[in-house]
Amino acid sequence: MGKRDMPRLAVTALLVAAMPLLAACASKNNDADVVAGKKLFVQKCGSCHELNRAGTKGTQGPNLDAAFDRSRRDGFGEHAIRGVVYKQILHPARGGIMPAGLVEGDQAHDVAAYVAKVAAKGGKDTGLLATAVPQAGGGGTATAKNGVLSIPADPGGQLAFQFKTAEAPPGPITIEMPNKSGVPHDIAIDGLGKGPVTPNGTSSFKATLAAGKTYTYYCTVPGHRAAGMEGKLTVK
Repeated sequence: MGKRDMPRLAVTALLVAAMPLLAACASKNNDADVVAGKKLFVQKCGSCHELNRAGTKGTQGPNLDAAFDRSRRDGFGEHAIRGVVYKQILHPARGGIMPAGLVEGDQAHDVAAYVAKVAAKGGKDTGLLATAVPQAGGGGTATAKNGVLSIPADPGGQLAFQFKTAEAPPGPITIEMPNKSGVPHDIAIDGLGKGPVTPNGTSSFKATLAAGKTYTYYCTVPGHRAAGMEGKLTVK
């Protein structure tokens, strides 16, 4: 048996083991709400997991498209994949970064159903799923007012600021990032300053901007900038 066969067998074992667990409650939860599941996944899970159709790019946890790609090709359907996801939500790996009770009850079934529906599938979500989560970073340009430049984090939990661009005059300024998402974020500009990491609150720092310069603001939480949580500040 080659090393390449081991991951395939491990995933297969998880799929087979999870099927009785899901079957036991299938009749109660066949009506899982995948639209609610997508919203919850983006808010609760997207900062750690990459999932193409959800538009999430987290790097701290497994890429779910890659994780289930072989399972799809081996013929395992949504029912089996949903069982694996639901089992992992209920019983996260010991020592991992995923906390227990991240979502519970019907919400856990909703998230598992959505992931099972879209993981390792190409294309984009359609219908109600396509509009379930607003596109991150589509808020135009943030502008400074009364000495404060406010660049909020995406309130839905996506790894993005609400504004990909910002403008401010030269001189002293307070740069702040209100964060209502529950996902830890901060805001920083190299050479100018960095606010504290906060999951629910405001990260801010004071700086002095130079005329005619362009700065890059970003989140320093591991994996967030790489996922796209950055923007450009123009001073003029």
